[in-house]
Amino acid sequence: MLKKTFIIQLFIAAKVSASFAQIPQNDTLKLSLRQAETLFLKNNLQLIAQHYNIGIAETQIITAKVFPNPDFSISTGFYNPDRHRFFDYSNGQDEFAGNLSQLFTTAGKRNKNIMIANIGVEQAKFQFFDLLRTLKSTLRNDFFTLYFQQQSLKVYNLEITTLQKLFKAYQEQNLKGNISEKDVLAIQSQLYTLQAELEGLQVNIDNVIGQLQLLIGAKPGIYITTDYTYNLDGKDILIKIPYQKLLDSAYANRFDLRLAKSTVELNDLNLKFQKSLAVPDFNLSMGYDRRGSYLVNFNSLGIEFNLPFFNRNQGGIKQAQLNIDQAKVQLQNQQNQVDNDISVSYLAASRFEKLNNSFDPNFKGNFNHLIEEVVKNYEMRNIGLIEFLYLYDSYKVNAIQINNIQLNRVASLEQLNYVTGTSFFNQQ
Repeated sequence: MLKKTFIIQLFIAAKVSASFAQIPQNDTLKLSLRQAETLFLKNNLQLIAQHYNIGIAETQIITAKVFPNPDFSISTGFYNPDRHRFFDYSNGQDEFAGNLSQLFTTAGKRNKNIMIANIGVEQAKFQFFDLLRTLKSTLRNDFFTLYFQQQSLKVYNLEITTLQKLFKAYQEQNLKGNISEKDVLAIQSQLYTLQAELEGLQVNIDNVIGQLQLLIGAKPGIYITTDYTYNLDGKDILIKIPYQKLLDSAYANRFDLRLAKSTVELNDLNLKFQKSLAVPDFNLSMGYDRRGSYLVNFNSLGIEFNLPFFNRNQGGIKQAQLNIDQAKVQLQNQQNQVDNDISVSYLAASRFEKLNNSFDPNFKGNFNHLIEEVVKNYEMRNIGLIEFLYLYDSYKVNAIQINNIQLNRVASLEQLNYVTGTSFFNQQ
């Protein structure tokens, strides 16, 4: 009886000590979701780099607004063969000529270029905000994944710590002949299985932490823990937001859809610009010639433009028309994608909500109490070692399964936020 009591004391001590996650105490960063998002907006290099594209696009407006520079030329006599002199500026020989010309665009080409550049800025902003939507969704999903996986880590740490101490105690008792070798092997086998499962879970956690480090700009090697409390049990979240409102929000706030719409506008404008290229631009010029014309001090005024007999930009106009048709098809495809995203995500969220809410809220607490009763019955020899290990492993399986179900529910709500472009279900 003393032997059994000693083992149970070890078990209870292990349960209390392992109820806290075994995480490194040095270089540990504990984050709430709000803190993680703040660091993300401040430090994410991918987002910062994408934001530069807006400034780059704005410079195209400056380029489109400026007028072409005037052209200036001047010439003079280099060598006088009659007098065998270079740069002969003697009386009656001082010949030089100059010309100043300016290009003028026609058919509103400059204004159309400005409008095209403005749409380019708009598209750069859409691309930035769509990247922000995607990265923020990744950040939040990683945060929740890390939280629930670290909750599962606690369960593994509890059982492994307990079995390690039980294994050591059973080894000692086996050497004394008080416990059979098969009981020692049963504990050892279960311990190795749990350690292998824990290793796989830890690899997943390390990968998630690595991605979070990159997203928030944290230094590599820092261990991240989450400050979050799950409180969705028994709540009907989806009923608060009508399905049509989700769809309307996606049409208004999905920047990838707005980008597709602006591409149609851009191609419409480009067609007008290509048609304007069929209209010739012209050069106005003014010239002066000291002695090279039919009279001294000849002043001239001229105009130059090409005659659109052959090239009237037929290929550019046809290509622009095809680009419009292509952009409209791509827009329709993007709209279909939005509709499908909302439908699939809403269905998944509904199923996870129904599954989660079908559980008794007291189930987890009752199951924890059951494990305590298992310990007591094991102490009183009402159950054997194999049954004890089976029941305790069942506790582990159910605890991890509950964590996964809760994660799936939160992730499905986050997916609805992502596909609608709106934080309807903003868990903090």
